[in-house]
Amino acid sequence: MDAFVTGPGAGSASAEAPARSAGPASGEAALLPGQATATCADVGKAAVEAGRVAVVGLGYVGLPTALALHASGARVTGMDVSPARLDAIRRRAVDLLPGQYAGLAAALEDEEFLLTDDADAFRDCEAVVICVPTPVTDDAVPDLTELRAACAAVVARARAGQLLLLTSTSYVGTTRDLLVTPLRERGLPPERDVFVAFAPERIDPGNPLHGQERTPRVVGGVGAAATERAAALLARTSPVVHRVDSPETAEMAKLWENTFRAVNIALANELADSCLTLGLEPHAVIHAAATKPYGFMPFYPGPGVGGHCIPCDPHYLRWQLAQRGAATPLLDTAMAAVAARPDTVAARALALLAARKDASRPPRVLLLGVSYKPGVADIRDSPALRIIDVLSANGASVAYTDPYVPTLARGPRVLTAVADPAARTWDLVIVHTRHPGWDLSWVPDSTPVLDPTHQGMPEAVLRS
Repeated sequence: MDAFVTGPGAGSASAEAPARSAGPASGEAALLPGQATATCADVGKAAVEAGRVAVVGLGYVGLPTALALHASGARVTGMDVSPARLDAIRRRAVDLLPGQYAGLAAALEDEEFLLTDDADAFRDCEAVVICVPTPVTDDAVPDLTELRAACAAVVARARAGQLLLLTSTSYVGTTRDLLVTPLRERGLPPERDVFVAFAPERIDPGNPLHGQERTPRVVGGVGAAATERAAALLARTSPVVHRVDSPETAEMAKLWENTFRAVNIALANELADSCLTLGLEPHAVIHAAATKPYGFMPFYPGPGVGGHCIPCDPHYLRWQLAQRGAATPLLDTAMAAVAARPDTVAARALALLAARKDASRPPRVLLLGVSYKPGVADIRDSPALRIIDVLSANGASVAYTDPYVPTLARGPRVLTAVADPAARTWDLVIVHTRHPGWDLSWVPDSTPVLDPTHQGMPEAVLRS
């Protein structure tokens, strides 16, 4: 029973530019004319305030969601079928923003904050929020195993009057396929007996600037009543709720967001390589272009993308459109480039190693950081995994240092993070993930450095 098991990590792309703030600290977001919005003061919270809210799946989306709801005053039941995950939460051994650990401690001390692996626990909840992962297979095909199981469990226990809110990124039509249709078959038609809506998650792991209290949410319900009920719940943790006309519009909005990011990350990597060919420093060029106040958004190069957003979400759109005979040539090319980026970095590393003078021993390579983005412990689909595997397969002795990742399994081997990399000599240092507060001045000027991020290394050792 691991259908809802969720990892403690995250799902954004390390190669992306730091996203612009959704709005000032007051929570008032800048919006385009004609947008349908509701601030916390605009929506009626009474419909959900009195009841208990269940959060299904307590991973990198579900746990922060449960904590934010608890902080808003809601009575929360957190459900995950992984006893190990529940135990980690109780021990506070989970990956959160620094400011969220106090909220976790407060929740664990509150007898109204419940943790369980029993799906029956949300039968009596007024609202059920589904936050389970939606990965892809090795062939880039959507893997809906966990989402289907979670939705089936919710539908089987749904009762009249409940709000069922799906937040997991998936193909357009998922909400109807996995919730609406099964509910009708159970004799609980949405719009009459239950309220069903989709509101894509917007969690930016490791980034305190984009907490839920500062991030607008999008919601589309099956009927106006469901939209309003879902907006009332979302308004407890979000400064602005943007209503759309259907779950499908909200589903496509999320796919559009992350497809946009994937294409721009692929472009940023290609243009950074072009800058190097022309003898230019990529960040200087990007910063200059970013002075334009319109028509440009900065994205930055890196070793690749990781997590379960950028490497996965666009494939849900590609898969669905391919089934309908629609071509996506630009997206296909971008995703192929995204997938190939770690191999490109590894090839550059091997070229640098081939030029070293001492070939009597295996080359010693150090990766600086292995999590997929700064400030998190998440290694899901991290480019570092592929880079390590390729270099090791070509005879390199690869080590890493990362304060967030103490050990790293690669096949039969388990690597342990190097505690004091300055105490060793390295034939090559690869800058993969620069965590907040890292001082890399210890890297000797004589050590070759490959920096696909093009940020922050001392100028004397920038040699990529």
